[in-house]
Amino acid sequence: MSEGLTSTSYIKHHLQNLVYGKLPAGYERADGTVIEQGTWTLAHSPREAVDMGFWAVNVDTMGWSLVLGLVFSYLFYRVARQAHAGVPGGLQNLIETLVGFVDKCVKETFHGRSDKLIAPLALTIFCWIFFMNLMDLLPVDLLPLVAGWLSGNPHLYFKVVPTTDPNITFGFSLSVFILIVFYSIKIKGIGGFVGELTLHPFGKWMIPFNFLLEGVSLLTKPVSLALRLFGNLYAGELIFLLIAMLGYWQLPLHFVWAVFHILIITLQAFIFMMLTIVYLGMAHEELH
Repeated sequence: MSEGLTSTSYIKHHLQNLVYGKLPAGYERADGTVIEQGTWTLAHSPREAVDMGFWAVNVDTMGWSLVLGLVFSYLFYRVARQAHAGVPGGLQNLIETLVGFVDKCVKETFHGRSDKLIAPLALTIFCWIFFMNLMDLLPVDLLPLVAGWLSGNPHLYFKVVPTTDPNITFGFSLSVFILIVFYSIKIKGIGGFVGELTLHPFGKWMIPFNFLLEGVSLLTKPVSLALRLFGNLYAGELIFLLIAMLGYWQLPLHFVWAVFHILIITLQAFIFMMLTIVYLGMAHEELH
């Protein structure tokens, strides 16, 4: 832990994103300076990040998400280009096993008319989320220190685990939610989709009650997807931060928690993928 930081400020600093947004004219910044006109800038304090409003961007979250997405895409592209019928290499064997596993999960769980999108989507979700979660195994001070050294600002906010940011987890879940609504309307029609929300489970005489139940059930799907992933990874990151404050004792404890955390990051990626398959399978079910 850096000297000059209390335990509370150390944890708050590591859990704060690097935010880029616009501050209005006349705004007094954390260092006491006043902005003469509206300016797009990096936030220097959590309060500035909040005051930047809706259009502010978490630069570290977006940056690492894109980088990890590109790494995942490059690995699969490279293996696909170099794949051959002979004895596969270690990476090719691993990816082929992963692809086969995801394909089996889709075939056993999804019973819609077409799964041309579902299997690639499930594979992308699992791998991308797993790569994001995997960043949680890095020492909590390593990349923030590197970023501070490169920027010349040792106190730079810099989070490296995208799934500890609810913006990312809700981004994933809302994308799945849009697909759920799209396929529900495509398979059942608008009338069938509305009927599903208003006529089940108690028939036409209890439409308001049916709509309340089914509407809540529909809306809780993206919320539960996002909060489950965010909550587990945020808690894991917080434990790593608490371990980092133990001085020399952090090394063995970090190793023990990291070994256990490998199961968590894999399981959370798998759960998100499987729930996506299940929800899209339900959206493909035709009314009888």
